[in-house]
Amino acid sequence: SVGISDAFMRAVAAGGHFELVNPRDGGVMAELDARGLLREIAQNAWASGDPGVIFLDAVNRENPTPALGPLEATNPCGELPLLPNESCNLGSIRLDAFVADGRIEWERLDACVELGVRFLDDVIEIGRFPYPEIETATRGNRKIGLGVMGFADLLVDLGIPYDSPDAVATAAELMGRIRARAERASAALAEKRGPFPNFRGSAAESRGLRLRNATVTSIAPTGTLSILAGCSGGIEPYFALAFVRNVLDGARLPETVPRFEAALERAGLASEDLLAEVRATGSVRHLAAVPEAIRRLFPTAADIPGPGHLDIQEAFQRQVDNAVSKTINLPESASVEDVEAIYTDAHRRGLKGVTVFREGCKGAAVLERGSDGALVAPPDFAGT
Repeated sequence: SVGISDAFMRAVAAGGHFELVNPRDGGVMAELDARGLLREIAQNAWASGDPGVIFLDAVNRENPTPALGPLEATNPCGELPLLPNESCNLGSIRLDAFVADGRIEWERLDACVELGVRFLDDVIEIGRFPYPEIETATRGNRKIGLGVMGFADLLVDLGIPYDSPDAVATAAELMGRIRARAERASAALAEKRGPFPNFRGSAAESRGLRLRNATVTSIAPTGTLSILAGCSGGIEPYFALAFVRNVLDGARLPETVPRFEAALERAGLASEDLLAEVRATGSVRHLAAVPEAIRRLFPTAADIPGPGHLDIQEAFQRQVDNAVSKTINLPESASVEDVEAIYTDAHRRGLKGVTVFREGCKGAAVLERGSDGALVAPPDFAGT
């Protein structure tokens, strides 16, 4: 990802120039047209899905340990801003496992959050580190990132379309509760084991919270984890409702989203002919033969406009103290200007970063939809 500052985005808005500064001595090395540089970043993201952008000022406004220096980079997937030599310690809760009879079982979820915080803190406690610098940084801040997966599945089980205001409200309520409960669990651990060593001068101290961990929440992509758990990945919508998974030795495995197939069966519509129609595009929104309720409940990534993706990312980010891995999917027909608009909108919303993926820009990939395999899924990482 490209690190972008508020000053750069102000220069873009004003149509001005931006100074390139040597971080070693503060010297100005060159001046560039800000809009031209953003256009070049957007052009490359349009063509290949890379680079993403990280808004460094937004990241550092929520720096959990500002006395230790600025955050200048994230882990590879973008969900965990880290200081030099810090390590990544993440866990994800399968959200759809906490739905019964169309309602979220909040007390069970609370208990899982508390267990997850204890588990991740124990990982640091018993961890063996390859270098002393990594051990010092990791144990000094004890950052953990408890997150979620199966969000799209949860919404279906609740009867809520992903591209709806109710989905955004659910995301905010859900992650707000997880964060509050995670901080409560971290505070309980601090009472027994002590706060993280770099607590003095931290954001937690300024908030009046005595925590065991400098951070507690993060949203990872969970591409592999979600396959193992049998749920949708991270907070992403379904990539497609029927698709082909390319695996080792060139094998091609056709798959259908189980909840979608079950919905068709309940409606008496399950057939190989209909699934073939769905597999041709991956979406059901255009199929008049499918009831409107099913078409509304099962949007795919390509059915959702860019601002709709940002709505979900923003709802989660406001309740996460690290960052959020989320792909802003755009159709193959999207323009470079569309990519630029996503960047400026994401910055306006105060997001910590963004990754845009235009369908078809990567060529072959793990997931394919479309009868000729031309439309492909993004890789298993995304922007903050």
